[in-house]
Amino acid sequence: MPSSRVNIDHLAVTPTGVWVIDAKKHKGKVEVRRPLFGDARLIISRRDRSRLADGLAKQVAAVAAAVGPGVPPVCGAFCLVGAELPLLRTLTFRGYPLLSRRQLAKRLNAPGELSDADVRALATFLAERFPAA
Repeated sequence: MPSSRVNIDHLAVTPTGVWVIDAKKHKGKVEVRRPLFGDARLIISRRDRSRLADGLAKQVAAVAAAVGPGVPPVCGAFCLVGAELPLLRTLTFRGYPLLSRRQLAKRLNAPGELSDADVRALATFLAERFPAA
């Protein structure tokens, strides 16, 4: 992100909108623990990784501010490579889905409201606003 040490792993512009993707390579079981009292926790390999969502939220907010209101949604997602995710359901943490590469590809390739020209124009705009590191 400009004027920051933080980077956005991936930006994808698809017919369904703009996706901010935080890719992480972790081994072990992924779970979201929701205690009776207190905030939910993202646990990966028995370690609390809840702070990952704070970083993704900042990235999503920066992209949404650049795109502006009235355009397609800006969504955030975690792509967890090598992690053990549930087979029959998608976990979410603070509103962000926790996906495997295959699950993420399925969402990115889904049909949506944006035309090819809109996707290209938005991708060009975002490439200028968020240059590659």
